[in-house]
Amino acid sequence: MSWQRLASWILKKRFILLTLLGVLTCIMAYFAAHVQLSYDFIKSIPLNNPKYKQYLAFKKTFGEDGNLMVIGYQTDHFFDASFFHDYQQLVKHIQQVPYVEDVLSIPTALNLKKVDSPRRLQPVLIFPSDSLSQPVLDSLKKVFLSLPFYRGLLYNPETHSYLMAVHINKDILNTSGRTRVIDAIQQLADGFGQKHHLVCYLSGIPYIRTVITNKLSRELRIFLISSVVLTALILLLFFRSVSAVWMSMTVVLIGVVWSLATIVLLGYKLTILTGLIPPLIVVIGIPNCVYFLNKYHSEYARHQNKVKALVRMVQRMGIVTLFTNLTAAIGFGVFFFTQSAVLKEFGVVAGLNILWLFVISLIFLPAILSYLPEPREKQVNYLESPLLNWLLKRLEILVFHYRPVVYVGTVLVLVFAVMGMSRLNSVGYILDDVPHRDRLYTDLKFFERNFKGVMPLEILINTHHPNGALSLDLMNRIDAFSHYIASQPDFARPMSYVEGIKFARQAYYGGDSLSYALPNQFDLVFLAPYLQLGQSTAPSGNGFERLLHAFVDSSKQIVRLSINIKDVGTRRLPVLLNQLQQKADSLFPSSRYTLTYTGTSVVFLEGSRYIINGLTDSILLAFILILACMFYLFRSWQVVAIAFVPNIIPLVFTAGVMGWLGVPLKPSTVLVFSVALGIAIDVTIRFLVNFKQEMQLVRYQMSEAVKRTIHDTGISIVYTGLILFAGFMIFGFSAFGGTQALGLLTSLTLILAMISNLTILPAMLLWLEKSLKRKARRHQLWPAVDEEKDLSLEELGLSDEHHGSPSSAVEKHPHTKN
Repeated sequence: MSWQRLASWILKKRFILLTLLGVLTCIMAYFAAHVQLSYDFIKSIPLNNPKYKQYLAFKKTFGEDGNLMVIGYQTDHFFDASFFHDYQQLVKHIQQVPYVEDVLSIPTALNLKKVDSPRRLQPVLIFPSDSLSQPVLDSLKKVFLSLPFYRGLLYNPETHSYLMAVHINKDILNTSGRTRVIDAIQQLADGFGQKHHLVCYLSGIPYIRTVITNKLSRELRIFLISSVVLTALILLLFFRSVSAVWMSMTVVLIGVVWSLATIVLLGYKLTILTGLIPPLIVVIGIPNCVYFLNKYHSEYARHQNKVKALVRMVQRMGIVTLFTNLTAAIGFGVFFFTQSAVLKEFGVVAGLNILWLFVISLIFLPAILSYLPEPREKQVNYLESPLLNWLLKRLEILVFHYRPVVYVGTVLVLVFAVMGMSRLNSVGYILDDVPHRDRLYTDLKFFERNFKGVMPLEILINTHHPNGALSLDLMNRIDAFSHYIASQPDFARPMSYVEGIKFARQAYYGGDSLSYALPNQFDLVFLAPYLQLGQSTAPSGNGFERLLHAFVDSSKQIVRLSINIKDVGTRRLPVLLNQLQQKADSLFPSSRYTLTYTGTSVVFLEGSRYIINGLTDSILLAFILILACMFYLFRSWQVVAIAFVPNIIPLVFTAGVMGWLGVPLKPSTVLVFSVALGIAIDVTIRFLVNFKQEMQLVRYQMSEAVKRTIHDTGISIVYTGLILFAGFMIFGFSAFGGTQALGLLTSLTLILAMISNLTILPAMLLWLEKSLKRKARRHQLWPAVDEEKDLSLEELGLSDEHHGSPSSAVEKHPHTKN
């Protein structure tokens, strides 16, 4: 079916098609209303990844490592009776918060009491009462400070900093209910700080996840509303027509509803990436409307025939819009072929809905326009905007009379960009995108300064033998390894069953802090009955027993070292792990032991690596697929090469700017290149297809065709370029660096793409004038977009609604096309 006959069919079936579109949108709205936020922390790593499998095995054996929220205060009066009493009450209130499983703090700290009948080490509270007099508290304080087990864990004696660790139920952390839990804890902790005029510091994976997710969800709603309002205002400014605005906004709002419904129908949830799709749909969908409406108005201005203008609109813009949406969909859709689940979801949802946008706009706009009155004169006056025509005339002069300047300027830009690209580096942090003035960041730095961080790292030592953990030789190796780790500036003191045994030895010898050490072979004979190491490690009792059993598996074959580390970033963490491995190789022979590094930090590192690699691969794949589409469309390698130059330059320039400004390569910044490529190539396709049409109209006079294309297509290119620039700039106001980078860098790339397509592209077409003209005369240039023979309205089965004189319209709008 030709595009003319498709236009005729749409106009004839307009009521049915609009009704069908309305019904489908209502159905989609029903599903869109059930969209849910994703609360899964780790979706960037493939499920079959070895490190992810190791992490799952760790959680199955030892439980969750990312369910610890920490609260910190810094004060010289911690052990004043009134302050300590209030702190005890704070702990009790937090323990009563639903889904809080345990609170490890100074008021709940345990000591071990040696009991001879039966022989055991009985855990007892160091601070047993809520109402302690100052003399009693001072006495108990000395006992507590004599226990090295808690030093660096619950307090830092040098900085007078104190920490409380809150264990939260792991199941609630994967639901929206975690917000209520975190908010309740934060309210209690902040209230205590305000009462005592102290700064309350909060951190930990549950707190970070919750705060970031909540902020992002609020931002995405604001961005969606802002993008709708901003694009509506820009459209009103350009078209000076309310009908043009509401039609365009209806198209993109239908697209937004369909995108949310697609997420639900595919079984996905809103993530940090899929949440960007609705505002992206608004920004990307508007150019479709601008090009269609611009063509409709220019055609109507020429011959004053509404039906003919609608047919020409679909005929001339149909294939162009199809391929521009297809290339944009490819730019997003290639993420589906990565190994990252979050990128796969983003790619398939974005790609499908960009194609839906084409279908929606192709049906909705002609059908609605056919019901509306003919455009009034003021609605097409924008075609003769003095400012815009002045700008396009300057570009025409630049291309035709100063081409060497264009080429030299392009070379200088590329040199600048390549030098900047040499400075690029790749690094990511768990709090990578959080502003340094934000509480999330400043509080994390408090814990890093005073407790060496709160990010979990787990080291598993497999002895390959049941009861292998009971070996005194292994204990000494672990102790030496722990001392080495604790001496590093980025690692806190590891917690393991060895620390528990040292604690037990201290208790056995009457609590002397000098006895906090591993037992020797002689000590172990007397200490073993009290430790009961040969018994089952099923967690029983409370406090110390649960803590001890959390670090050895049930067969006593696998030992766990739990370490808190700083947020050192994806670049430094592999270096630190390599240093640990080198030390471990000297302590744990590979013939006897196997060490595994896992935990949230390691999985985050692996996930970031997969996202960056996946995005890089997707850009290359997008290039190949877009190349194939353009070759099918234009059937000329020369034209394809020309088309890619003005799109490569903005991408290279953006990469160079990132290098000069020190913006690292990370998931949010690498995403820019694939997104921008898919959108920017649209401008090139529209320019080249319009150029092809002009070549036929001016009998293959190359210079005249380029000149008319600059003026005709330039109007729509500038309008859509400004809309895209403004739409992506909205993301620049985000509180998160990644979203800011996506908005600012994409805006920069798209503006540069607009400029390069209006300067470099026509200059290169003129450079290849003889070759392209020869092919065009032989009809070998772009057969996929050859003009159809114009059919009369009678041949299309449409009624003639001709009004006015076409000649006068041509005089008024000299750059409109047939």
